[in-house]
Amino acid sequence: MLIAPDFRHHPAFEVRAPQQQTVPFVFNSPHSGRYYPERFLSMTRLDANAVRRSEDFFVDELFGGATGQGAPMLLAHFPRAYLDVNREPYELDPRMFSDRLPAFANRQSIRVAGGLGTVPRVVSEGQHIYARRIGFEEARQRIETIYKPYHSTLRGLLAQTHRRFGHAVLVDCHSMPASIRIGAEGARPDFVVGDRFGTSASADISDRAASILRAMGYLVAANKPYAGGFITEHYGRPAKGLHAIQIEINRGLYVDEQTLARKPGFEALREDIDRFIRLLTDLPDELFADYSIAAE
Repeated sequence: MLIAPDFRHHPAFEVRAPQQQTVPFVFNSPHSGRYYPERFLSMTRLDANAVRRSEDFFVDELFGGATGQGAPMLLAHFPRAYLDVNREPYELDPRMFSDRLPAFANRQSIRVAGGLGTVPRVVSEGQHIYARRIGFEEARQRIETIYKPYHSTLRGLLAQTHRRFGHAVLVDCHSMPASIRIGAEGARPDFVVGDRFGTSASADISDRAASILRAMGYLVAANKPYAGGFITEHYGRPAKGLHAIQIEINRGLYVDEQTLARKPGFEALREDIDRFIRLLTDLPDELFADYSIAAE
């Protein structure tokens, strides 16, 4: 028995749409899913807490105010340990499969080497997910029935936004471990804004995002150590008026990574992110215009 029953009683993902979209932004939370199908849990060697180590804990809640400010939000309910849509469609680690992978699978990426492919071999702390090897058909069904519809939905939201406004901005929402440090002094960033080193979005947009957060008193890094993954790279086409930035939030600000309990500062951070969304989505049209015109 493969994945057909896994999401029979629970949607794999959903779009939370405003009554009317009033801003050219789409928000996406691909790693905050926390619905773990029983069949999947029976396949793992991890306990119910350890299997959650790859989650972007509560990021969908932190950015949930986007819809109230006129932007749609796509969010996963399936967990990242089950399927990672921030990868190529078939970025797979042959070490975790009981049969041979097809020739079209990407078996040699850096992410695959780390066990973090489209169907991950490990959770983020390097712990193996599965008690035994799985068949390729298991991965194929997850990719064909969840991954591809997820991306089709995201493409549709961006296309609809671009048609309506003449440009679109994707904000890909993530969290990072509290242990992350940057620079020679080992500073801990509160946020990282990634735009694939200027290739996935107008510098005006990513710079403005970082400036808004800095003005709130947060330590913000650009592109290091997270420049953006497959989603940012794949959908960001600034010359066509399609911009994509990735926002990483330090989990140490709002969650205990051992117990997964929200910290007392959770609500204050959520309010700050609401304000960030409001200021970001209020960007003037001229920040997009030059890129859209250049593509014509």
